[in-house]
Amino acid sequence: MNTTDRRATTGANRKKLLLPTTMARAGWALVEARDDVEGVAYAPNLPKAELHQLLEDAAGIALGVQPFSDPELDAAPPLEVVSRIGVGYDAVDVPALSRRRIPLMIGGTANSVSVAEAGVYLIMSLARRGPVMDAMVREGRWHDRYKELPVDLYGKTVLIVGFGKIGTRAAKRYAAMEMNVLVYDPYIYSETIRGMGYEPVADLDAGVARADFITIHCPKTPETVGLFDAARLARMKPTAHIVNTARGGIIDEGALFEALKERRIAGAALDVFVEEPTPVNNPLLTLPNFIAAPHVAGVTREAVERMAVAAVQNILSVIDGKPIRDNVVNREVLD
Repeated sequence: MNTTDRRATTGANRKKLLLPTTMARAGWALVEARDDVEGVAYAPNLPKAELHQLLEDAAGIALGVQPFSDPELDAAPPLEVVSRIGVGYDAVDVPALSRRRIPLMIGGTANSVSVAEAGVYLIMSLARRGPVMDAMVREGRWHDRYKELPVDLYGKTVLIVGFGKIGTRAAKRYAAMEMNVLVYDPYIYSETIRGMGYEPVADLDAGVARADFITIHCPKTPETVGLFDAARLARMKPTAHIVNTARGGIIDEGALFEALKERRIAGAALDVFVEEPTPVNNPLLTLPNFIAAPHVAGVTREAVERMAVAAVQNILSVIDGKPIRDNVVNREVLD
């Protein structure tokens, strides 16, 4: 359908797209520029019954982090596409969408830079003991600054777990800081990793034992839930730090608490938790060698705009019959 045809399509013929109220304005602007689609706002915490009512005549929906499965699909007979604002999709029932030949689309590289930078920030905060140093000044404990010294990143070894769009960008940043970069990703050829200038590790435990810093950038799947359990954390050096900006549950929080409390590892930072928001009585939050963030690694002013644009472009590509194949998770539905 060309632009003229689209603008001739009005009123009841317009396809309804459900877009969350939290989505950045740049995404809404793409919808408003067309006459063949209509954007309908919904609150991400809308009760299921009300969401199902909105889905009855929806052709597409952009999702935040809310679950989406068979009950939602049953309520949405005309649904053509589901698009995530972001790249994670562990709350979406992909097989359910595939059974109905509905593509699930994600944000491509929209927030990969932001997450990579956040991982670097958290590793630097751990290495330089940022929150602790800040507290010393605020609390008048200036002379405590030499009691436990920060450490350099220079010459240290970082293990990147997951070498997708985020992991590859993270690797460039650590290499620029003159770190030794190890990469663990069983789905990437070793030759590819080596060809980019990094060292592939086939055995995760061996990589963990060598690393001074570990940063997690793999998706949450049945294979990666509990990937860092008590046994694997025990393989870390007592001077090592670990960061997770991927999804909660990849690190066992109970095991992490014990390892940090007993100083079997030096420090950790989580941007993601098993339960979100994490309870204020989460024991991890009592530890001085732990840094928390509220699932914002991929949320910057720029990334929010990019993710909104990508989410809407994904939906419109399906409406126009030309889905952006690289952003489709279940590509088999296109064949």
